[in-house]
Formats: sequence, C-alpha cells, structure tokens
Amino acid sequence: MKSLDTLEFEPRFARLGDAFSAVIKPSAIEQPQMVICSQSALALLDLPASTADDPRLLQLASGEWYWPNVAPRAMVYSGHQFGGYTPRLGDGRGLLLGEVVNSAGEHWDVHLKGAGLTPFSRTGDGRAVLRSSIREFLASEYLHTLGIATSRALCVADSKTMVWREQRETAATLIRLAPSHIRFGHFEYFYYNQKNAELEQLHAHVLNDLYPECLSADEPLAALLSAVVKRTAETIALWQAYGFCHGVMNTDNMSILGLTFDFGPYAFLDDFKQAHICNHSDHHGRYAFNQQVAMGYWNLTAFAETLTRHVAVERLQNILDGYAAIQQQAYLTAMRARLGLLGEQEGDALLVDKLLAQMDHSAVDYTLFFRHLGELPVAEALAKLRDDFINRAAFDEWSAEFMARNVDDSRSQEQRRAQMHAVNPLYMLRNYLIQIAIEAAEDGDYAPLHRLHQVLSSPFTEQEGCAEYAQRPPDWGKHLSISCSS
Repeated sequence: MKSLDTLEFEPRFARLGDAFSAVIKPSAIEQPQMVICSQSALALLDLPASTADDPRLLQLASGEWYWPNVAPRAMVYSGHQFGGYTPRLGDGRGLLLGEVVNSAGEHWDVHLKGAGLTPFSRTGDGRAVLRSSIREFLASEYLHTLGIATSRALCVADSKTMVWREQRETAATLIRLAPSHIRFGHFEYFYYNQKNAELEQLHAHVLNDLYPECLSADEPLAALLSAVVKRTAETIALWQAYGFCHGVMNTDNMSILGLTFDFGPYAFLDDFKQAHICNHSDHHGRYAFNQQVAMGYWNLTAFAETLTRHVAVERLQNILDGYAAIQQQAYLTAMRARLGLLGEQEGDALLVDKLLAQMDHSAVDYTLFFRHLGELPVAEALAKLRDDFINRAAFDEWSAEFMARNVDDSRSQEQRRAQMHAVNPLYMLRNYLIQIAIEAAEDGDYAPLHRLHQVLSSPFTEQEGCAEYAQRPPDWGKHLSISCSS
C-alpha cells in the first residue's frame, strides 16, 4: 500500500499544454473538517483505509496542500446547455490536482471540486457547498455499487468559509476520481473555435490513452465514436433500468468514457413516474426521466459533429443509428434480470412497457416492487403486489402474461430469490434520506451521513436494524425537486 506522499503520477492530460488548461493554485477553505471518506475509493489509489484519518488528506481536500511536483490545472471546454451552445465553459470551481497511476496500471484523475476561482468561473465564486458535495459523494459511490459506470468520490470536507447561494451556506470541497475528466464539450470547444491543431492533439490523446483499441481500426475516429456510443448507451440503459434521473444532461456533463458524471439535481425514482423532472430549473422537461435516452442520442450527435472534418458524415450517421438498438438491448438485459426472466423472448419489451405503464398510473414504488417480486414464489408475490395497483384488472392481465412468460422456469424459489435479490436493491438512495443526512451534517452531526453511506454500500443485502432505510418515503419526501445551485 502507498501513502499520499508516495503516489506515482503520469501527467497525460497535463502534457497537452496550456491550450487545454490553466495552471491554478487551489484557494484553501477555512478551518476544514473531514466529513466523510470512501474506503473503496481510497483503494483505487492503493491507499489504505487509515488514510481517511491522515491529516494530509484533509490538507489536500481543503486546498491547503497539493503535490509539490504536480501543477493543479483547470480544464477549458464548452458545451450545449439545455440545447443552447455556450462557447466557453471550463472548470469554474474544480482543479485536476494530479493523474495517479496505481499498482494495476490504472490511471485516476484526482480532481478537487470547490477549489476556488479559476479563469473559467464566469460569474461564480469557485466554491461548492456542503449539500451538493454530500449529494455527489453519495450518488457516485451508490451508483458504483449498482454496477453503473460513474466517477467516484474520495472524500468531502466542510469549512467555516461562507458563501451565498439561495441562502448563506458553508463552502465545502469534494475530491472526485475518474480515469479521465474529458467531456464531449472538450471536443466542441476546439471544433467550434476552429482550433484544428489542438483538436487533433485531443484526438491523439483520447485514442492513445483512453481508447487504444481503436487505433488499429481503418478509421480510428469512427471507431472512437462507435465505442463512445456503446458506452453511453449502456450507461443510460442502466439509468433507466434503476430509475436514475441525471437532471442536467448538457454536453459538458457527458463523459467521453460513458461515465455518470457531474452530479447536480439528480434523483432516483420513488413512486414510478415516467415524466419525472428532478431539476426545478428544467421548466420544459428537456431532461425528464423519459427523455434521457433521446438526450443521450442528441448529445452523441453533438460529439459526432466535431469529427466531421475527419470522418464522412454518412459513416458517422450509420454509427449513431446503432445507438437505439444498443441501448434497448442493454436495457432489456437489465430489466429481464430485475424481473427474474430467463432467456430472451420477442415479447419481453412489450411486457416491460405494460408493467411500467401500470406502475406510472398507480404510483408504485419502483425499487420495492422488484425487490418484493423476488421475495415470494411468483404467484404469491403477484397476489401481494396487486394491492399497490389502481387498475387491478389491468394488473391481473399483466400478471397472467408474466406467469406465462415464466412457465418454463425450473429454478427453486431459493435460487430465483437469490438471483433477483442480487440485482434488485433493498436500499435505495432516496432524496429524502439524503436531505435528512444533509441537515444533520449542516448542524455538525456527520453520523447520519456515515450510517446512510454504510447501509448503501451493500444495497442488495438485508442488514439488521436497517428497516427504516428500506421504507417508502413519507409524502414530503416524494419527488423532491432539486436546485442546480451548488
């Protein structure tokens, strides 16, 4: 195992030079306090669990110290925000502190959010607040437990530095890890500014360092688009399967690696609602839950546009045309597993759609339905779940179709239950649970946050004394609308 002072670095992105980022020192927060740290994220850097209590980690998280031989950098990029192009964005409050190589040869960007002003802060103050930092920490670590591609969160630090959002709040920081922080917006920045040399430099970096398997293709950039389409489609498929709403799918929030990235006003569905909007700034529902698949395609077309100087438009379009099939296949694979269906049958997509329509109509809890479906033998489970549906006749019709689909299932109930429970979490990251943890943390009590993180670290396994985390939310906690302000 290593320590923070013995990590190894390889500045792959930093080598691109000053056209891609600005060297900026972090601005330290006052009287920092460690709020929470992820041991599994520490392990990605070959750091022992004891690092959570290392004063050096708090110094790193607070901006008081950074590695002496590595220059922190704020990236420049642009992006389409709610459909409109913003020509210059960039890391307005974050810094790439270093690019670590672990013992397995994996590369991990160590990125500090809330690090202070950068040349890309625009009208912002360069700070993050405690509530948004806690929300990102919980979401990224929880998505990882579900097997959904995501950036990771190392730790959160609080402070006595005050900032103004809708109200006066304390500034906080979060250390985020990802194999790369390159977004679709990086390509857009150089493409639309006609910085062709820099765009080709970016292409070379992404191909050589992130997608080397594409280099042997007849057209490496076409192969790159294919790979990005596949990763993006598969990630969004799992968002849909597990009821995750991102909330702000701008192109500057889309990872070139297909990671779930840049958490803002996200939500996991409580009662199932196809058209749920989790971002109170999304007045027209552009990024509603049932629009995420389409928005993924829209964003991929924006990325593909940046490749048109090197790859024929027809070939790019052919690659984009494969997005829907990839997404649907990955989605159905996940939904079959959640429903306990074996094999593949032609009517599976319709079976899923009929169920979701009834769940939407009846406001059925999206997480608990699947968990309870696996708890008992099929007929008994369906009979018990029937009471959650308003249109009982429609649910009975669906149940008959579901039973017919399962007629050849020869598994024992114990096998079926184990397989379904392995993919259907009992504990969900619900916004009301996050809010309770945030309010306690803002009062200086981090214990509820630690407890929530501990429970969610094993979401598929029933844990003694944790029944309150598996309950449906109270009325006040359902469909909370979250602000982008952080």
